[in-house]
Amino acid sequence: MYSLERPVQGRSSCSKDRLGRKRRTVVSSLTEDEELTEILKSYSSNKVTTTKYSFLSFIPKNLFEQLHRFANIYFIFLAALNFVPVVNAFQPEISIIPILLVLAVTAVKDLWEDYRKHKSDKFINGLVCEIYSRKQQMYVDQRWQDVHVGDFVRLSCNEIIPADMLLLYSSDPHGVCYIETANLDGETNLKQRQVVRDLPRQNFHSRIECENPNNDLSRFRGFIKARVGLHNNNLLLRSCTIRNTETVIGIVVYAGHETKAMKNNNGPRYKRSKLERRLNVDVLWSVVLLVIMCLTAAIGHGLWLRNLKDTSFLIPDTTSPALSGFYLFWTMIIVLQVLIPISLYVSIEIVKLCQIFFIQNDVDFYNEYMDSRIQCRALNITEDLGQIQYVFSDKTGTLTENKMVFRRCTIAGVEYPHEENARRLEVYEEDEAMGCSHTLKSRASAKSLSCKSLSCNRSSVSLHTLTGHSEGEESPSPTLPRHSAFSSPMEKDIVPDPFLVQKLNCLSSPLFLLRDASMELTYIVDFFMALAICNTVVVSSPNQPRHVPEVSRTPLKSLEDIKMLFQRFGLPRFSTLSSPHTTESPRSFTRRLFSRGKAASFTPSPSPTPTKLGTEPDGDEPRADELIYEAESPDEAALVHAARAYRCTLQGRSLERLLVELPGMGSLAVRLLHILPFDSSRKRMSVVVRHPLTNQVVVYTKGADSVIMDLAESPKGAEQSDGRQGHIREQTQKHLDNYAREGLRTLCIAKKVLEEEEYEIWLKRHAFAETSIENREELLLESAQRLETNLTLLGATGIVDRLQEEVPETIEALQRAGVKVWVLTGDKQETAINIACACKLLRTTDQLLTANCDSKEACKALLLELRAEVERGEAAEGTSGFTLVVDGRTLDFALQEDLKGDFLELSRRCRAVVCCRSTPLQKSHVVQLVRDQLRVMTLAIGDGANDVSMIQVADVGIGISGQEGMQAVMSSDFAISRFKHLRKLLLVHGHWCYTRLANMILYFFYKNVMYVNLLFWYQFFCGFSGSVMTNSWVLIFFNLLFTSAPPLLYGILDKDVSADTLIKLPELYKSGQNSKAYLPSTFWLTMLDALYQSLVCFFIPYFAYAGSDADMLSFGSPINASALLIILLHQVIESRTLTWLHVLVLVGSALFYFSFTLVFSVVCVTCSPPTNPLGVDKLQMSQPLFYGVCALTTVLALLPRFLFHALRNSISPSDTLKAALMDQLNPDNYCRRMQHWNQTQAQSKARGLIINVEDLDIKIPDFILPKELKECRAATGSVLS
Repeated sequence: MYSLERPVQGRSSCSKDRLGRKRRTVVSSLTEDEELTEILKSYSSNKVTTTKYSFLSFIPKNLFEQLHRFANIYFIFLAALNFVPVVNAFQPEISIIPILLVLAVTAVKDLWEDYRKHKSDKFINGLVCEIYSRKQQMYVDQRWQDVHVGDFVRLSCNEIIPADMLLLYSSDPHGVCYIETANLDGETNLKQRQVVRDLPRQNFHSRIECENPNNDLSRFRGFIKARVGLHNNNLLLRSCTIRNTETVIGIVVYAGHETKAMKNNNGPRYKRSKLERRLNVDVLWSVVLLVIMCLTAAIGHGLWLRNLKDTSFLIPDTTSPALSGFYLFWTMIIVLQVLIPISLYVSIEIVKLCQIFFIQNDVDFYNEYMDSRIQCRALNITEDLGQIQYVFSDKTGTLTENKMVFRRCTIAGVEYPHEENARRLEVYEEDEAMGCSHTLKSRASAKSLSCKSLSCNRSSVSLHTLTGHSEGEESPSPTLPRHSAFSSPMEKDIVPDPFLVQKLNCLSSPLFLLRDASMELTYIVDFFMALAICNTVVVSSPNQPRHVPEVSRTPLKSLEDIKMLFQRFGLPRFSTLSSPHTTESPRSFTRRLFSRGKAASFTPSPSPTPTKLGTEPDGDEPRADELIYEAESPDEAALVHAARAYRCTLQGRSLERLLVELPGMGSLAVRLLHILPFDSSRKRMSVVVRHPLTNQVVVYTKGADSVIMDLAESPKGAEQSDGRQGHIREQTQKHLDNYAREGLRTLCIAKKVLEEEEYEIWLKRHAFAETSIENREELLLESAQRLETNLTLLGATGIVDRLQEEVPETIEALQRAGVKVWVLTGDKQETAINIACACKLLRTTDQLLTANCDSKEACKALLLELRAEVERGEAAEGTSGFTLVVDGRTLDFALQEDLKGDFLELSRRCRAVVCCRSTPLQKSHVVQLVRDQLRVMTLAIGDGANDVSMIQVADVGIGISGQEGMQAVMSSDFAISRFKHLRKLLLVHGHWCYTRLANMILYFFYKNVMYVNLLFWYQFFCGFSGSVMTNSWVLIFFNLLFTSAPPLLYGILDKDVSADTLIKLPELYKSGQNSKAYLPSTFWLTMLDALYQSLVCFFIPYFAYAGSDADMLSFGSPINASALLIILLHQVIESRTLTWLHVLVLVGSALFYFSFTLVFSVVCVTCSPPTNPLGVDKLQMSQPLFYGVCALTTVLALLPRFLFHALRNSISPSDTLKAALMDQLNPDNYCRRMQHWNQTQAQSKARGLIINVEDLDIKIPDFILPKELKECRAATGSVLS
C-alpha cells in the first residue's frame, strides 16, 4: 500500500494556457506547491447540485424562465397597459389576476420538482467515504461533497465510487479491480479495471496530465510521470460499485459535475410535438383575429366621434377622434385579451402529466420477469405516439430475446447439427408457452454473492439516486445478491453433439494415429480453446468471488509430450517449428502418452474414476457448474457455455493468465499477452496468448463471417494446407449460408501462429500505440488490423436468438394501422430475411427485392430497375406488395446525395424495408433521411448502444431495457421492456393522447372566441367605447375559473373507443396519422361555429330586452349565463365519454358560476367601480324572462352542431364511431360485427376501412358485458388475434 507523504515543493512547468485549452493537471492534494494548489482549487468540488433554484433566487429566476414564453410576456404587457389611465378598460388590480394565477401555478409545479431534486442531492452529498487526511495522517470518513480533485480515496467491496478516480492500488495481487456499472449503464456484469502500470510501491507524488472533462464513458486519455500512458481501464467512474475486491485506492481526477456520470445525466428529454407546432400557428391566427377586431373597434370609435353632433353627455375633451381611436385600440386589446388562451398552455402541461401517469400505471406494460414498467422520459410528446407513420426497429434484443443459445457449429468443414440440443430448445419454448415455472427463473439462478467473506458495511445506491432523481431516501440492502447475466438454464445447459463427443473421446483411442483424424482433432481443440478464452468473461463462484484456482498437476507425463503431439500430428505449420527430436514410433508414443491420462481425460479435476465426455461426474467431485460467468454480451456467454459443455472450461481469469481445462489435458495455465477488444469497425475481437502446450504465440480471433472469411488465408510456408484450407472455407461458407437461412447468428473462429520475431516487431508498435496520448484509438485500431491477417479458419458457430413473444402479432397490427416498419440490423442478409419472415414483416405473398451492389453506378442502375419493377407490379392486379432488402455496402451508396432520392422513392413504394449489415451511423442516416425528406412522423426502437444515434434522431425514440445495458433507455423518450408493448403504446395510448389533446385544444379556442365575440358585438351598440356589459370580475373569471375544469377533464378522460377495440382494429390508428382530429379546416370550422353561437347568444337577449328599462349589467346577465350553458353543453355534445365525474364537474362549474354571481350581486357595493352590480343578478334570476331567454338561446346556439353530428353519424359515420358502437353491442352481435369488419377489410383493395351500409343499423343495447366480449376473440378471425 502507498505511503502518502507530501511531495517536495517545486516549481510548476505547466502553463495556464495549455491547462485551459487542452488538458488538466492533477496532483496530490497533499502538495505544498502553491501554484498547483491553486490549480486544484479551480476544479469543481464533488458536491452535486441538480436543482435550478436557491432560497433567494427562486422568485427572480423562475420569473425570468417563465418570461421566455411569449404568451406570458403578452399578458404581463396587457396587465401593465391596463394601469395607463387613457387606455385602461377596468380595474387595474383585476387585470393582473389571470397572469398572476398562471405564473403561480407554474411556479408551484417547478418548486415541487426542484424540492424533490434537493432532497435527492442532499442524500447523495451526505454519503460517506474514506479520504486520506493530511492532519491525521490516516484515512478518515468524509462526506461525498467534501471530496476534491487530488484527494486519495479508499473504498471497500460493495461501496459506490464517489468521483472519477485513477486506480493506484488494489488488494488483488494482480492489480485488478472489478466494478459493476449498473448504476451507470444498466449492465450488471462485472468489468475489470487495473492499476496504473509501473507505479512505485511507495510515495505517490507524480503529476497526472489528462484530458478535460467530457461525457465519453468509453474513453480516458492521459499520462503520468515519464509518459506512462493512462487509459479507460485505469479509471473508476462515479456511481459504479466495487465488486469482488477487498480494497482499492485511487486519486480523484474529476469530481462533481465534471464526472462522466454527471456529464451524461441530461435528465428528462424535451421535444416539441407536431401538435404543439400546429397549436403555435393557430395562436398566431388568433393574434391576427384579435388585431382585426381591435382595429375595427378603433376605426369605428373614431368615425363615431367624428359623426357625433350632440356631445352634451360627453365630458369635454380636446382629444382628436384619430387619437381617441388609437387609445381605443389598446383598450380593446385589454378587453378582448382572453381571445389568446392564457390558460391553455398550463392546461396542456397538466393534461400531459396525467396522460403520462396513466401510461406509466398501465399494468399491461409491467414486466414481472424483469420487475420493470414503462418509463416516460420525454414529458411533452405523448400525442406524437398517436401520429407515427414509420417505425425503425433494431433486430437483436428488440425483435428477439437477445438470449443467445449455442445451437450448432461447423469445425474444419464438418457440420455438427446438435439435434438433441435443438430438441431441448423446443422443450423450453413449449414450456414457456405453457408458463412452466422452471423457464421463468431469474437470470441469476446461479447467484454470485460478491465478497462473501469481506466486510461490506455500506450499501449500494440506485441509478436514480446517483443521477439526481431519487424516488426515496432508502437504499437497497447490501445483503441482496448480485445477479449474473446471461446464465439462465436455457443458455447454460447445452447438450453436446454425440458425433463431436465421439471425436474428442478419440484422444484416448489408437484411431488418433490416423493423420487426417489428428489434423481434424487439432482443429477441434483449437476451436474450443478459442471459444473458451477469446472473450473478456469474468469467472466467479459462490464461495470464491474471483475464481482463479491454482493449477493442478496435469495427469499427463509432461506438457512436452503434448507439445510433441501437436508438432507431430498437428497442422503442417507445426512441423516447420523447431521441436525436440524423438525416435519413438507414433504408436508407442501414443500408448505411453495416454496410459496415465486416460483415467482423468475429461474430468474437471484429477480423479481416479474414469469419466468420459458426455457423462456426469460423481456427486462427490467438485462440479464445474458452480462456476459463474460474468459476460459483457450474450454472444460471449453462449460461446463460453458451449465450450464448457465439451469440458473445455474457462476456470479462472487474472490480468496476465487464464486457467483453462481441456479434455484429456487437465487444467492448463494460458498466459494472456493481449486482448484486442471488439469494435464496430473491425467487427471482431482477438486475444494473443502464449500457448500452454507449444509455447508459441497464438492469436485467436472471432468475429463476423463477412470479415473473418476475407482474412482467412493460407499461412505462409504451409502450401500443403492450401487445398485443405480451401475446402474448409468452401464448406464453412455453405454451412454459414444454411445457418443464416435458419435465422441463426453466425460467428467465425480463426487463429494465427506468430513467429517470435514477427511478434516482437508487432509488440513494439503495439506498445507505442498503448502509451500514446494523441490518436491512441486510431493507433490501436491500426495495430489490431495489422495483426489480424492471414488467419487460419477453424470453424463457425450458429447461435439462436429467439423472437420475443407476440412480435409477429405486433408487427402485423402496426402494418394494418398504416405504419411502415423497417428493420435495421447488423446481421447478414440471410439471417435478416429469415427473421423478417418469422415476425411476419415479410409475407409469403410479398415479392422480395434485394439490392446488393459493389459500385455506385451499379447501385443507381439497380435502384431504377427495382423502381420500374415496383411500378409494373402496382399497375398489375393481384400484387400484394414488395419488401426491399438492402445490404450495408449498397446502403452506403444509396445514402449519397445523388442517389438518396431514387432510394427513397423505391423504399416509399415498398411495404417493408430490411437494411442488413448496417452500422449505427447508417441507421441514424436512414431515419433522418425518411424523416426530413418525406416529412413523416418517425419512431426508432432499439436496445443497445449501437441504436442510440437512431433513437435520438427519430421524432419518438423508444429504448428497450433488455440484455445490453441501459444506453438506449437513457437516450430514449420512452422505455419499455418488450417489443409487444409497442402495440398498445401506439394503438391505444397514442390514439387516446392525440385525440384527447387535439379536441381539448380546439375546445379552448372555441370557448375563448365565442365569449370574446360577445364583447365585440356589444361595441356596435356603445359607440365602440370599449365598454362591456358585465362586471370586470365575471369577465376575468369566466375563462379562468368558471369554464377551466371541464376542458381538463375532457383532455384527460375522454375515450372515443375502448382499448380492446383499438387493439383488435388497428386501422382506427390511421385517423391520428392523418391528423383528422386537428386539421386547419377543423380549426376554421370551429371558429365559424363559435362565431354563429356568439351571434345567437348576443342578439336573442338583445331583442328580448329591447325597449325595456334593463340597464347594461342587466342586459349582460342573461348573456353570460347563456354563454356558460352553451359552452358546457357544447362539450357534452363533443364528448365521447360521460361518467359521473363528468356530470359532477359540469354541474359544479354551472353552480359555481351562479353562486358566485348571486353572492357577488348581494354583497358587492363598491368592488367593481364605476359600475355597481348590487342586486342586478339577484333581480334577473328572480324573473322568468331570464330563464326563458337562457333556454331559447342555448337551444338555438347548439342546434346546428347537434343536427350536424346526427346527420353525419347517420349518413357517413366515421370509423371510430362504428367501433365505439361495437363496444356497446352484446357479445353475440359484437362477434358478428367484428367478423364482418374483418371480411370487409380483406376484400378492400385500398386496404382502408370500407364498411357496408348494413353497419349503419347497429342497435345499442342497455347493457355491456366486457368479460363475455373477451371470450369471443377466438371466433373473430385474425383481426382478433
